[in-house]
Amino acid sequence: MKVKNRKIKILMVLGLAVVAGLFVFAANQKILLKKAHSTFENYYVFRGCVQLLERTESYGLCKTESGQTIKLVKYQNGWYLAGDLPVCRFGVCL
Repeated sequence: MKVKNRKIKILMVLGLAVVAGLFVFAANQKILLKKAHSTFENYYVFRGCVQLLERTESYGLCKTESGQTIKLVKYQNGWYLAGDLPVCRFGVCL
């Protein structure tokens, strides 16, 4: 009986460790994305831009390492990839 209880306790601790690890990972990703979207410069690096082609207060065009030209746009005080803006419904933006 003691062996069975010990195995259950070990499994519970391992389960809690996995859940805690996932929580830390998710929080880290949220912080990383918030920082990336906060300024043009941060988002420029986040998207892998290597050459700035054009820039205004509300958008910027840049070229990535692969040669692709992408447009970064300002939306509600954050920077996003054109065509990939957050969806907001009922006061919650995803």
